[in-house]
Amino acid sequence: MTRSLARTVSILGHPLLMLPLALLLPAVAGGLPGTGGVAIAFALAAALVMGWSWRRVRQGRWAHVDASAGDERRALHRFLLPVLVASTLLAAWAPADVAPYLGLSALIVAVAMLLARWCTLSLHAAFAVFAALMLLRWTWWAGAATLVFAALVVWSRLALARHRPRDLGAGIATGTGAALLSWPLAPQWPSP
Repeated sequence: MTRSLARTVSILGHPLLMLPLALLLPAVAGGLPGTGGVAIAFALAAALVMGWSWRRVRQGRWAHVDASAGDERRALHRFLLPVLVASTLLAAWAPADVAPYLGLSALIVAVAMLLARWCTLSLHAAFAVFAALMLLRWTWWAGAATLVFAALVVWSRLALARHRPRDLGAGIATGTGAALLSWPLAPQWPSP
């Protein structure tokens, strides 16, 4: 039961779900123009990354799409970073103004790559905290609810033995840093 719950939380807290939801919720609620295009772009980028990950598993190169082994994680980072950088550049023209958040997401992956020698930074934890603090800036209730969920995501990564405490601490610190950088760099979302 515990492992099943942890697996469900880990899937729901996947970075490819957390970041788009954290960006789209305020955009949709505030009625910002271009939200539909941004949603389509996120869906395409997520499909690209997930398709590539599934292909690696089917080819026998990876044991699981979670990319938990060192060589799997390095390959994922090398694939994900250019996708996020390209997405940031493309989003610079989007009316919903999500480019700063995408750029900071690329920064999270870059930090994970830089710290790889010392720890396996948890992207799940980093993006869950990043999303929660972004939403906290928008409205306290969405941020608080997402912070509770972020705590569950951190628990799930421990319960599934995907990370050690230092990996999760590095993820939490990196996600917090990215969110704090987003406050002066990115516009405030309209209140609901």
